[in-house]
Amino acid sequence: MENLQYAEELVREFLVFRGFTSTLQAYEAELSTEIGRSFEVDKILDLVFSVYIPKYQLDRLLSLFSFFKQCFTSPTDTVHYTALVKLEQSILRYYVVSALKSGRQEKVVEFFSASGNYLMQNREDWLPWFAIPYIKNPGLDPQFRMYFSKEWSDTLVLSFRNFLSGIFSGTRIPALMKISTEKNTIKCLKSDIKQLNSKLSELQALLEVKEDELSSLKRNDSSAEFRHKNLLKTTTAGSSLEGQNISGVYEESSTSSRTGQGLDSQTSSSAKSSTRDGELHGSFQMSNADDEQVLVTEEDFPEVKVGFQETFLGHNSSISSCRFSASGTNIASSSTDGTVRIWTYDSSTPSSKNATIYCGAEVSTLSWECRSDRLLLIGTANGGIKAWNADAKRVVCDLSTSKDFPSVLDLKCSPVDPVFVSAAASRRHGSTIFDRTGFASLTVWHMKTWKPLTVLPLGEDPPAITSVCFNHNGKILAASATDGMIHMFDMSAGLQITGWPAHDSPVSSVLFGPAETSIFSLGADGKIFEWSLHNQGQILWSRDCSRFCNPESFSKRMHEVALDSNGKRLLATSGLVRAPIYQVQGHESGLRTLPHSAPVTSVDWHPTLPIYVTGSADHSVRVTSIL
Repeated sequence: MENLQYAEELVREFLVFRGFTSTLQAYEAELSTEIGRSFEVDKILDLVFSVYIPKYQLDRLLSLFSFFKQCFTSPTDTVHYTALVKLEQSILRYYVVSALKSGRQEKVVEFFSASGNYLMQNREDWLPWFAIPYIKNPGLDPQFRMYFSKEWSDTLVLSFRNFLSGIFSGTRIPALMKISTEKNTIKCLKSDIKQLNSKLSELQALLEVKEDELSSLKRNDSSAEFRHKNLLKTTTAGSSLEGQNISGVYEESSTSSRTGQGLDSQTSSSAKSSTRDGELHGSFQMSNADDEQVLVTEEDFPEVKVGFQETFLGHNSSISSCRFSASGTNIASSSTDGTVRIWTYDSSTPSSKNATIYCGAEVSTLSWECRSDRLLLIGTANGGIKAWNADAKRVVCDLSTSKDFPSVLDLKCSPVDPVFVSAAASRRHGSTIFDRTGFASLTVWHMKTWKPLTVLPLGEDPPAITSVCFNHNGKILAASATDGMIHMFDMSAGLQITGWPAHDSPVSSVLFGPAETSIFSLGADGKIFEWSLHNQGQILWSRDCSRFCNPESFSKRMHEVALDSNGKRLLATSGLVRAPIYQVQGHESGLRTLPHSAPVTSVDWHPTLPIYVTGSADHSVRVTSIL
């Protein structure tokens, strides 16, 4: 079934490429009325015995058998080839007999004139047949009487049917279906890749365990040495050690971080947290004593339990974005070389929307239409916005932002109305992605006319907008900015209704919570906050993911977060080979994804299932189902 669908796609693509529109329409019509999806033996029989022979289409009859012969040129197929040659000779005799029965002796003469040399080169027993046009009542001639009988013709049709049914039921694959062999090879290669990826994951996990053990040993050595130095200094000074907690410097930071307080002032002079760091589950805490710093790390997250994982290797450069479609059936992924691929991860789902789109510039963002899997919006680093129709497999609109704002940082489609919002920015020089973005432009576009409707107000020379998201009914738009602000817009009025400073650093990603009573934000400082929309400025939940989203990783790209359909798991991109999955609200533990071989650059969740997709700088995209 899968091989036939793939072959049909190739035929359709060829007809479109050559411009055979009439043939394409006939082809589509036949496919739409086809009941079965297997090889139609009866149709071949009808073609031979009801079309080619009665209408004396000798050239087409010979071409058909020539095609069949090309399928059996291998030395291992001598049995089938010999049987096919015998059937061809019998059907050509049937052609002659049919013409004589119809009183069309001239067609018999034409037959021997056109095919005489071929017949004599292959079969000498054709020699008596050259006289048959001139024999009166050849059906009574003992030499030819058998060929004019109904029993012989019925036996011929049955033999041809059995031959076709046999070779196309699996004993031999025709030339067109050699694609099947290639696809089987690809499947084997994919299976090998999966095994290698699994082995790589095991080795990487083992390496991380060894690195953790080594790091733990180093910390223990450092801790012992530090305590020994302090003990010597204190003893030398004649000071009492009573009431002092030397080991407090080395304690895990979980107690202090959960209560929103720093380390004890007697043991920490350099670990100062922001006023927004309440309830942070810190990944790192720094303590300082006598000009020496000791790194205290949280316990590593356990690895996520996987139901299945599929790896897509269709890109040739780092992944810039990957997004599930509205139904979750299709996935769009883009890379920094300007290529967008649409694909499916489940072999049982139709692959009719699969496509490769070349944009000519680095792709910075992707956004599917929220109401169907039909339209995909593509934003590029040179200010281009393309609308790809996945059904028609073509670009239906190619837009450009103004010259003052040549970088498209984010695109989002409204979940209700036929509009989308683009966040574009001017350019400037800088060391990080935020430094290289200048002023912001936030434009609302109509998806029917493909014209801008309005530009949302941001004030004079506003900092760049890095991320936007709609609420469930498309009435409210949230936008994050490089100055640490989160802005809220009323889309009906086209006005900003509120905003607040969320981070002391640029905000990289923003999204609504599951009940839409809160907003999640990720800052360049590695802090994740959940903000209450009922009590503005109140932090409901927070985590410190600076271990994964370290400042150095913001030099090339912005990090992003994604929330699952239940609003219980928050997945973030990572500067490491693994990405964190945080448990939101009431859950203490977190998880780590299976490793890529390079940093995780993009993440997204399936709209309804516990399945996530990760894109990586190793050029791969992985779809993972978790248990």
